[in-house]
Amino acid sequence: MRSPKDFFKPLAIGAPEPVREIPFRPSRMIHFFDPSNAKMAAKVGDLAKKCDVLLGNLEDAIAADRKVEAREGLVKVARETDFGSCQLWTRVNSLDSPWVLDDLVRLVTEIGDRLDVIMVPKVEGAQDIHYVDRLVAQLEARAKLERPILLHAILETATGVANVEEICAASPRMQGLSLGPADLAASRRMKTTRVGGGHPGYLVRADPDPADEKAPRPSAQQDLWHYTLARMVDACNANGILPYYGPFGDIADTLACEDQFRNAFLLGCVGAWSLHPVQVDIARKVFSPPAAEVLWAKKVIAAMGDGTGAVMIDGKMQDDATFKQCQVMVDLARRLAAADPELTAAYGF
Repeated sequence: MRSPKDFFKPLAIGAPEPVREIPFRPSRMIHFFDPSNAKMAAKVGDLAKKCDVLLGNLEDAIAADRKVEAREGLVKVARETDFGSCQLWTRVNSLDSPWVLDDLVRLVTEIGDRLDVIMVPKVEGAQDIHYVDRLVAQLEARAKLERPILLHAILETATGVANVEEICAASPRMQGLSLGPADLAASRRMKTTRVGGGHPGYLVRADPDPADEKAPRPSAQQDLWHYTLARMVDACNANGILPYYGPFGDIADTLACEDQFRNAFLLGCVGAWSLHPVQVDIARKVFSPPAAEVLWAKKVIAAMGDGTGAVMIDGKMQDDATFKQCQVMVDLARRLAAADPELTAAYGF
């Protein structure tokens, strides 16, 4: 572990100085695209106008014989596309693969000035982040980049969950974490073949009716990912980085997708992955605070003054704790509204 006094020193001579605070930029949806698919790549310019983040995927879902084509396609897209305010991310191949070294060398040196975040899959501990951190610093120096590229880890193994706190604290480059439910399910030997979301077999059931043993017993489906997501959110916020829900694989089930995204939003996530354009609008809606809640939070803040003491508003007691909750809501709303006239009007800014 590095000494705290050395934590923010560049890891290579000539590399840019690490950031001391992760900048908040809207990232309600991280929209994946396949750079090896010419039709999909041709739509990136239009998608950039409606997405907070576009991610060129090089890992899962890209066949082994198309890995190089995807990498080169991403270089081409990055050079030729006007992303405007949309961020460009990439997910490189896993650290145990034969492609990841070329991914990092080619992308950082060729399009590092266009790339905001590198997503690293299957991170299991701080050692994985330390490896990528040093290598990226060397490549930044070679490319003479003026700003550091940030790192984002996917939590998708049991070991990664066990080490989530040290992963979050491993480097000042750490931008955030995403939950990777499919690989995590396999790593944990969970008995589900779904990509995110709930499972009808994971439920709680009401006790029998003592007066009628044959009476129906209501049941409710539970969330397979609640524990992991909550732990990830705590680890991220303790280290000043951002938590995200990952993929929801059932593209046709937009209602369940919205429910899963909203659960993640309420728990503290700032965004989720979108695998199909239909999920982009769902993520934008869910990860933007409801206007009624923002207006209520503004009302509480105005009534609380310096945030101390307690007041009654519409029969509800408000004190310094609820004041802080309202500040979280209004701060997020203000940041999102800064680039969105519709939200500015809805929130009354």
